[in-house]
Amino acid sequence: MKKIALTSLLTIAMASAAHASVNVMDGNPLYMPKAGHFYSETSLGSNTKTTENWALGEDFGYGITDRFAINLATSLAEGESFDIFGWNGLSLGATYRVLKDGHWRADLVGSYNIDGWLYAYDENADDGYFMEKELLDYTWKAGIRGGYTTARFTVAGHAIFSYGNTESFNWNEDGEHRVAFGLDGQYVIDRNWNLVAGIEYSGSIDNGVKNSGRLIGDFGVNYNIDSTHYVGAYVAGEMSHKTGDWKWHEGMGFGVKFGVDF
Repeated sequence: MKKIALTSLLTIAMASAAHASVNVMDGNPLYMPKAGHFYSETSLGSNTKTTENWALGEDFGYGITDRFAINLATSLAEGESFDIFGWNGLSLGATYRVLKDGHWRADLVGSYNIDGWLYAYDENADDGYFMEKELLDYTWKAGIRGGYTTARFTVAGHAIFSYGNTESFNWNEDGEHRVAFGLDGQYVIDRNWNLVAGIEYSGSIDNGVKNSGRLIGDFGVNYNIDSTHYVGAYVAGEMSHKTGDWKWHEGMGFGVKFGVDF
């Protein structure tokens, strides 16, 4: 099946959102739902090089307590006017806030991820696949995020370790070990508008794996419809180290996002 070429815009855009200002939900990287509250962030993205391809992402979560939340995230992608279609990726995650002291926040985060194509269809090949083993990988992730947040600005970082394999509990195989480090920020212009930006490096830490690094950056503008609803527009770019040198990927990712806390 032909792979739908999309930037990692949705990966970044599905990072959650809010802070200590009047707005509960506004695109802040240290957002966490209150106890008994749900949240939803829906993203739609494409790339300037392949505008016929689109991806729709959803991140849905619930606050069990003020310090503990769970979430479910997934995405759908299409290409060539739905001649190519796929359900690609499913993630179940949890966040525990270990520190809430004044303006400082720190969270432990973890997730179980099914990566690849859960369902894929290619009209050109007149074929479809559902939960095909060769199209899927399974990844466990654990890490920390934290930062400093005020009514005017937020600076947050994260560090994530991941272990991937061809089966969920296939511990007898070496699998793949990766790390990701990122920095995100938000600047509040006024009650309605804020700017967000982020950068993340990810790469393999396994011996014998070379030139595996990837660097993704994004910039966005959010508009608060009210204190619990916002919309945003984003652009993103990506560099990779696959050829031995850092090179920009052709095209820029772009997209929109809608978030709600309820």
